[in-house]
Amino acid sequence: MRIGMPHMGNLHITLKTLFERLGVDYVIPPSNSQRTLSLGAKYSPEGLCIPFKLTLGNLIECAAMGADTLLMPGGNGICRLGYYAKVQQQVLREIGYNAEIVELGVSERKLIGFMQMIKRLSNDASWYRLITSFRFALAKLHALDAIERSVQKVRPAEQVKGAAQELYTSAIEAIDGANDYASLKKIKKSYLAQLDAVPRQSRANPLKVRVIGEFYVVLEPFSNLDVEVELGKLGVEVRRTTFISEWTKFSLFLNPLGINEKERYQRAAMPYLKHDVGGEGWESVGEKVLHAGEDYDGIIHLAPFTCMPEIVAQNIMPTTQEDIPVLTILCDEQMGKAGMLTRLEAFVDLLERRRRARLACNNVRRAYGSLLRD
Repeated sequence: MRIGMPHMGNLHITLKTLFERLGVDYVIPPSNSQRTLSLGAKYSPEGLCIPFKLTLGNLIECAAMGADTLLMPGGNGICRLGYYAKVQQQVLREIGYNAEIVELGVSERKLIGFMQMIKRLSNDASWYRLITSFRFALAKLHALDAIERSVQKVRPAEQVKGAAQELYTSAIEAIDGANDYASLKKIKKSYLAQLDAVPRQSRANPLKVRVIGEFYVVLEPFSNLDVEVELGKLGVEVRRTTFISEWTKFSLFLNPLGINEKERYQRAAMPYLKHDVGGEGWESVGEKVLHAGEDYDGIIHLAPFTCMPEIVAQNIMPTTQEDIPVLTILCDEQMGKAGMLTRLEAFVDLLERRRRARLACNNVRRAYGSLLRD
């Protein structure tokens, strides 16, 4: 058996670690590129979104590398994700590949179901070997996300642009090559220290922007044209709640105990959207409402073109009473980098002007208050 799975952020490193330690042949498709997107778009039905096109392109690349079992996230919700695997299986058959697509369905199977599936794919490995391999793979996932959070804070303030990203790329390779907990811990500590030591601008007070939206386009840099890196170049600190390690923690461990990580966002969205519309649409509205009172200057809303849940969220967000600017970026193969950069620059300029105006207003209020006291 040779297993493959589409890219999504750094998830391939975690799965590679898991399957290698279980003695399973696991292939990683080439990093997402224009070739991958063109390949997926060529065989995709008209009107489907960029997550479908990119994952289909990855599945075709895996099948061409000899993978006979392909893992694909699935679900039973309102989003079209539940149909992806079935349609992609049909496409693969039509273009001559006999690989079988296995739906992960983590949110439905929870931890026990997921582990049983991995056990079956690993030729019935022992539970001890399965659990120890899974724990180490999760440790790598948490290390990767911890370093990425640090990179997000360093990027906008670094003196030499690209220094944090260079360290991040190096850290990914080092974590990928770690073989035990001791070396993994040492690598994580070393790179966090190096990021903390990156020379920063002495008076840097970066704008803070929250990135929200559909799960895949938020996590997969190629699908959003590296929007977080580009915001960092513009001196903007990116913050987001969507990390694979956080999603794994809730989906596999806490949801089976009745703890729903999305509930607080759903409650916050209730005045404007009273029911689930699929995907992350409900949560996107809730994130704007819930975090508007925090220290954020604006919100970037990432959405696949034709994604109905995010289209619903996009149309609701301007009507909420929270006073925070939102820029929606629709992601598809037609999106150009130059156009996106122009929109980001204009949005950042808006946020800077808005911050200056609010600061001036606060200064006037303080001065007026001081005169009244005198």
